[in-house]
Amino acid sequence: MLSSHYLPRVVDAELADRLARIGAVLIEGAKGCGKTETASQHSASMVRLDIDETARATAEVAPANVLDGAAPRLIDEWQLVPRLWNEVRRAVDARRAPGQFILTGSATPADDATRHTGAGRVSRLRMRTLSLWESNLSAGAVRLSTLMSGDTAVSGTTDMTLDDLIEETCHGGWPVDRNKSWRLAQANVADYCAEIANTDIRTADGTRRDSARVRLLMQSLARHTATAARQSTLASDAARPALAEDTVSSYLGALERLMVVEPLTSWSPVLRSRARIRVSAKHHFVDPSMTATLLNARPDELRRDLKTYGFLFESLALRDLRVYAQSLGASVHHYLDSTGLEVDAIVDGGFGRWGAIEVKLGGAAEVLDRAASRLRAFAAKVDQQSTGEPRFLAIVTATGYAHTRRDGVAVIPLAALRP
Repeated sequence: MLSSHYLPRVVDAELADRLARIGAVLIEGAKGCGKTETASQHSASMVRLDIDETARATAEVAPANVLDGAAPRLIDEWQLVPRLWNEVRRAVDARRAPGQFILTGSATPADDATRHTGAGRVSRLRMRTLSLWESNLSAGAVRLSTLMSGDTAVSGTTDMTLDDLIEETCHGGWPVDRNKSWRLAQANVADYCAEIANTDIRTADGTRRDSARVRLLMQSLARHTATAARQSTLASDAARPALAEDTVSSYLGALERLMVVEPLTSWSPVLRSRARIRVSAKHHFVDPSMTATLLNARPDELRRDLKTYGFLFESLALRDLRVYAQSLGASVHHYLDSTGLEVDAIVDGGFGRWGAIEVKLGGAAEVLDRAASRLRAFAAKVDQQSTGEPRFLAIVTATGYAHTRRDGVAVIPLAALRP
C-alpha cells in the first residue's frame, strides 16, 4: 500500500509486477532519483547500508545476517558490500518464493559483482528522475502506449508555457526538491555535481581521478548534450591541452556506472538504401537540470538564448520518453546516417513495434513541416518488410495543441504526454 504523502512513480507498477514473479528486484539509478522512497513503499522491512554502519560492518563479515527480515526486504545501497549479491542469489534459491528482496544501488561496483548471473533470480529495474507526468505537470492527454498501438488520432493541450518549461528544466525532477524554488533546487544540483567530481567518481570503480578534469569533462558533456559528439571532440573540448581519449573513455565509463550519464544509443534498422548508419551514441545527463547547472544557465538567460535551450529541451524530452517507454517494455534510441538524415528519438518496442519522434522547441508551421518531412523520409528509408511499419511518427513540441496533421504525423506538446 502506497503511503498518502508519496508521489507515485511510473516504475511502481513495474516493481509490483516483478516482485510478484521473481525472487529479487534490483532498482538502479542516480543518487537522489527516489529509489529508496519508492522501494520502501513496496517493502516490509529494510536495512540502509549507507547510513547504518553497524549493518554495513555485519554485512562484511556475516552477509546472510542482514538478509533476515520480513519480505520483501529492502537492502539499500547494496553495492557498498558487493558480496551481498551472491548471498541474495543463494537466499532466493533457498526460499523458492517471489518477492523476497528489493536491492537499490546508485553505482555499479568496481568489480562488477553482478557478473555472477542473477538470471531467474534478480530482475533489474532502471529508475530515473521525475518525469513531467510524475511531477503532476503534464496534462497527460496523449498516451505513448496508445501511439505504440498505432492510434495517432491525438488531441489535447497543456497549461505549461515555454517559461514554465525553461524553469522546470533548471529545477529538475529530483523528488527531494519538488516543492523548492528552482534556485534552491539548482544549488542542490550544483552541490551534487561537485560531489560527483570530488568523491563519487573515485568510488565508482576504485580508481582515483583528477576532480578538476572530471569537472571539465562534465562541462564538455553539457555543452555537447543531445549531440553525437565523439570522444575525440570531448577530449579536445574538455581541457587545454586535450585530455587523452582513453582518459575520456575511463571518465565516461565511471559516470555511466554512477548512472548520472546515460548514452542514447543508435538505432540500426535494415535500410532500403546504401546509407551507412552512424553508431555514435548521444550522451545525456540523467536530468537536464545537471546540464543547465554545469552550463551555469539560469532561466532568464535561457529565455534569451533559445538555441541553447533547444538542446536542453531535447534532453528533457528524452528523459520523459525513456521513463514512459520503459513502462511499455520499450527502449529509446536515436538515428543518424551517412547522408545526414537524423531522427531525435526512436521508441523501439521490439517485434516490429516502433515509432519515430522529432523534438522541436518551436511550433511554427514551417518548423513542423520540415520535421514531418524528415520523419516521412526516414520511414521511407527503412526496409519495413524487415523492420515493420512505424506505429507512429510524431513531433514533440514545447507548447501548443496536440493534433494529427493531414500527413498523419502527430504533433504533441511534451507536457501533454504520459505513459
